[in-house]
Amino acid sequence: MSELRGVIVSHAAVAKAMVDAVTAITGIEGALTPISNEGCGTDALGERLREAVGAGPAVLFVDLPGGSCLTSSVRLARGQANVAVVTGVNLAMLLDFVFHRDIPPADAARRAAEAGTRAIRTPVA
Repeated sequence: MSELRGVIVSHAAVAKAMVDAVTAITGIEGALTPISNEGCGTDALGERLREAVGAGPAVLFVDLPGGSCLTSSVRLARGQANVAVVTGVNLAMLLDFVFHRDIPPADAARRAAEAGTRAIRTPVA
């Protein structure tokens, strides 16, 4: 299997900021591609996603569990076993992902979602 791509799909510049943060923390470059829906409709966003994913395999990390970013991501992934989608992207899941890109997309998506969920806490004062 070729190395898994991560594509962060977000509103405005959120995706770019997350890629920059993961790169600064890990030193790993090129594992994640930022895609923004800024200034485009769903057709243009779909084209941006197709270009970023290429032939795959890929995991699409979407900022919110609804809206154009998710709709376009799910539309692209539908019927493609080599593309998985995760919503509610956070740094913890992205950090886990960049170190585990040698597994199938569905497994990487599940693993990243679990890492992201474990990172959500309400600290005790």
